[in-house]
Amino acid sequence: MLRDYQQRAIDMLNDWFTRHPEGHPVLEMPTGSGKSHVIAAYCQEALREWPETRILMLTHVKELIEQNASKMREYWPTAPLGIYSAGLRQRDASQSIVFGGVQSLARKADEIGHVDLLIVDEAHRIPAGAAGQYRKLIDDLTRINPALRVIGLTATPYRLGHGMITDPPALFSSLIVPVTYMELLKSGHLARLTCKRTATTYDLDNVRRRGGEYVEADLDAAVNDLKTNDDVAAEIIQHAGDRRSWIVFAVSVAHAYGLRDALLRRGVTAATVVGETPSEERADIIAAFKRGEIQAITNANVLTTGFDAPNVDLIAACRPTLSTSLYVQMLGRGTRTAEGKKDCLVLDFAGIVSTHGPFDNPVVRKPGQKTGDAPVKVCPECDTLVHLSVMECPTCGHVWERKPPSLKLHDDPILSDAAEETIPVTSWNWSVETSAAGKKMLSVRYYPRSLSQPVIRENFVVWHGGSATYMAMKRLAAIAARVNGTISGLDNGIDELQGWPCPKEISYRRNGKYFDVTRRSW
Repeated sequence: MLRDYQQRAIDMLNDWFTRHPEGHPVLEMPTGSGKSHVIAAYCQEALREWPETRILMLTHVKELIEQNASKMREYWPTAPLGIYSAGLRQRDASQSIVFGGVQSLARKADEIGHVDLLIVDEAHRIPAGAAGQYRKLIDDLTRINPALRVIGLTATPYRLGHGMITDPPALFSSLIVPVTYMELLKSGHLARLTCKRTATTYDLDNVRRRGGEYVEADLDAAVNDLKTNDDVAAEIIQHAGDRRSWIVFAVSVAHAYGLRDALLRRGVTAATVVGETPSEERADIIAAFKRGEIQAITNANVLTTGFDAPNVDLIAACRPTLSTSLYVQMLGRGTRTAEGKKDCLVLDFAGIVSTHGPFDNPVVRKPGQKTGDAPVKVCPECDTLVHLSVMECPTCGHVWERKPPSLKLHDDPILSDAAEETIPVTSWNWSVETSAAGKKMLSVRYYPRSLSQPVIRENFVVWHGGSATYMAMKRLAAIAARVNGTISGLDNGIDELQGWPCPKEISYRRNGKYFDVTRRSW
């Protein structure tokens, strides 16, 4: 049985294809939302409707191939599926649904043959240009079947050095957002992330950048030494309390082993997984970790995708990165729910929260856009991190003066739902307005039940382009999904939006002289 938002994802995909005879959509769903079940149901529906359909499910690591195929069999035990992966030692391309690895299939389009639907998991890995294994395979399959359609799946629809993966030049033309992390958090389907400042920090002043990312050798030299690793291990233990499942993200193989050894010296059961770890040994370590026999698992560039361990309740971010996608993928390992798990604590030794912003609303930078710390301040009473605009600490109630001093910190509030107020709503009004910069934007006003409460205005910069438009469309799509509406006709007016049922109440947060709407309830 699909959850409501999973069925909504299928309905939105079907609606998109009905309205778009050409192009390829990206389905954005948060880590832990069950997108493999969505795809299993979508494939089953497609084959029941059109039995001759051939589907290729493509990804980049064997763990994801195995995981997705397993979820397909779980949802649909009689599914006609085959696996084509050198890593899994299977080469069955004869079935209606083939789960394959891009490395194994990049030059095997003729062997795969006619494909009607190509579904790419972790679609943010597809480059914007025409180069790379993904694009070669897609081009070759398109030559075999010019009517090929592609669906991208990802929790992070952006790419380092490019911005949104729907920004031209790009394979994907539209973004579909059936559900957000905050919606799943508030419905109890995902776990909350919390963040504490760390006393141990990394000095990255001498770390070079290449291709928009830090140079790994420089990172290793900056962060990987005996004293720093011991300090990190001590601080992890200090903050962990009774948390029992820790993931530590390191910058290199040597760093991963260095952090493991520092934890072992302090009596923590710890193990390491890196790219060179033999498959059987890796499987044994992960299985022991999931059973609770290993408390901490350190890794270097391995456990960011294809790793499903709901029991994770602490993430030590010891891997600085300029990639927003990598940032969200790392922290997403802690968002699944598990029995007895209240939340997942993030210890941000690497300063990635301040670089990329809140986990649920990260900054997506286009090429050439400067990086910088988010505007945050720390509560002097309880060390909670809040946005500069917040005047009362949501944790302890400390009140700042109206003009607080700017305090530039190592990290940022990890979620964006602090200091919320909630009001009942009687009606709303949609309009197209002009911003102070002279650009057209969509605007909605929420009218409260009481005259003593403010009218809350929310703006959607859907025509501005880039990451600002992405975030606006993401919020708009979330509203459309809740009211079973579509957002295909914005350029032709707003009558459709005005006809949507308005929410019964909203939650909002003050942001200077403006408001950020954080929740809408129907």
